[in-house]
Amino acid sequence: MRPRHAALAVLVALIWGSNFVAIRVGLDDVPPLLFLAIRFVVVCIPAVFFIKRPALPWRDLLLIGAFVSLGQFALLYVGIHLGMPPGLSSLVLQAQVLFTVVIAAVWLRERPSRRQLLGVSLGAAGLVVIAVGRGLSSPLLPLVVVILAAVSWAIGNVLTRRVGKVSGLGLTVWSGLVVPLPALALSWVIEGPEAIANGLAAFGWEAAASTAYTAYLSSLVGYGIWNTLLSRHPVASVTPFAMLVPVFGMAAAALAFGERPTLLELLGGLVLLAGVATAVLLRRPRTSRPLTQPNEPRPTTGGQRARPAASAQTGSPST
Repeated sequence: MRPRHAALAVLVALIWGSNFVAIRVGLDDVPPLLFLAIRFVVVCIPAVFFIKRPALPWRDLLLIGAFVSLGQFALLYVGIHLGMPPGLSSLVLQAQVLFTVVIAAVWLRERPSRRQLLGVSLGAAGLVVIAVGRGLSSPLLPLVVVILAAVSWAIGNVLTRRVGKVSGLGLTVWSGLVVPLPALALSWVIEGPEAIANGLAAFGWEAAASTAYTAYLSSLVGYGIWNTLLSRHPVASVTPFAMLVPVFGMAAAALAFGERPTLLELLGGLVLLAGVATAVLLRRPRTSRPLTQPNEPRPTTGGQRARPAASAQTGSPST
């Protein structure tokens, strides 16, 4: 990879990592589900009028949007709203890689390799250590909600892989159409009309800047650059840069909010990342017959043929 392209990959990781801080800033004034609805209105409008719809049935678009966009981000926003630190959220959300391996093994009958199983075991141990660390100082509910966000993303990964090769940016925009109305309805039921009115009245420049960052920089610019790199380089050369996302996320949270993980949270995070790296970056030894086919990260592709679950790693926090 050329140095310029490597720098662009690092830039995308920086954008996606800092996105968790942007989300946290917006949630200071706007309820999480309402804020999610506003974000995806901005993501989809006017982009939906200029970006071609992927050649997928509406059923597939709706399902992918329900899990990747609505389920993942609704749970992530609620988790951060409940008190989950944004930096730690950027780390825990990477557990989606491990959940994808497990779900693909059960759903698609893809047999994980020993290294993938080792990665899942390491990642699970890391999550346990993080949970113990959080439990000593804070309620566990926000952590559980963010873990469920990772599960939702993982289900979306497997759904994406089943539909075939499609435009990542087109999939992001068109599947995002699923989000605004259900998110607004959930906001009305859970947060209440008064909270919605207060949130809209308090929607100032910080919330607007947060919305612009998450919608334009993270969703559109980030995936635009990422998918361009994937079209020019092998997937294995690009996806490792996504390991920088929680590094930048935790650094940005430390600078913006003075967030400092506890020793157990830091240790658990390192074990979790080790598990993700083991499941994604390490390959099976070559044999006389090819056992795998390369697969691009979500939302760029989804293989039509069965592939090892590690290939389903999206390579990003999808934020």
